[in-house]
Amino acid sequence: MSQSEDSQILFSQGHVLRKLGHFDSAIAKYDRALEAKPYDYKLWSSRGYALEGAGRYEEAAKSFDQAISLRGNYAAAWQGRGIALAKLSYYEEALDSFDRALKLQPQDYRAWMNHGKALMNLCRYRDAIASFERVLDLKSDSYKAWYNKAVIQSCLNKYTEALVSLDHCLLIKPTCHYAWNYRGMVQAKLSEFTAALESFDRSLKLKSNNPNAWYGRACCFALQGMADLAVENLQRAITFSPYLCKVMANSDINFQQIRGDRRFQALLDSQAG
Repeated sequence: MSQSEDSQILFSQGHVLRKLGHFDSAIAKYDRALEAKPYDYKLWSSRGYALEGAGRYEEAAKSFDQAISLRGNYAAAWQGRGIALAKLSYYEEALDSFDRALKLQPQDYRAWMNHGKALMNLCRYRDAIASFERVLDLKSDSYKAWYNKAVIQSCLNKYTEALVSLDHCLLIKPTCHYAWNYRGMVQAKLSEFTAALESFDRSLKLKSNNPNAWYGRACCFALQGMADLAVENLQRAITFSPYLCKVMANSDINFQQIRGDRRFQALLDSQAG
């Protein structure tokens, strides 16, 4: 077997391992293949994606840089570089990479999705909406694009529009527990408490150990001054996510009406240690 044939087998094995989520094993295969073919830009790019999957984002970015140095018009490497940089919270640099990927492949809805997420993290909400609408132009059944659009609309205090986007999301994927949860949060902001509780319940039917839904229910009851039910639901939320729920509840204005309630304070104090 020639070196080239051996390298191709290693590349294929790495691809399979990466798809199965065995990232470290995939990286090892790519590294062996690169010993024979150090100038193969696709190998460097695939290695970058495996490193990104393993959470080794800085190494991933360097691997994508190597691919780009060998083939500057390889869209997959630009997109991978953007994904790795976004994971490192380098959103401006990530956005530039996604822009480069989209110039090469303007019909890639995944690149538009990542483009929108980077804009979201930069608080460029209106630009982000435009990116997610581009996703929907290319892939109308993208429930994630509808969800992300709803999150932005909520950030812009456009709660009614956010509900419309969430309804589209849930029409496409009714089993999306976090969309039901976010729907409940938006409905609570509109003081539609009965509908909000129904949304949180739908979320919990799909994922019973979902602290966000229990926390959302607690907020709904607290906003109505129902201290008993608020404390009961907050306790359930804290069971699944003790630290985060305690930190949130300590400063959340949704609990303002019951903040002086001794049971509420005792619940938070009991988690302090």
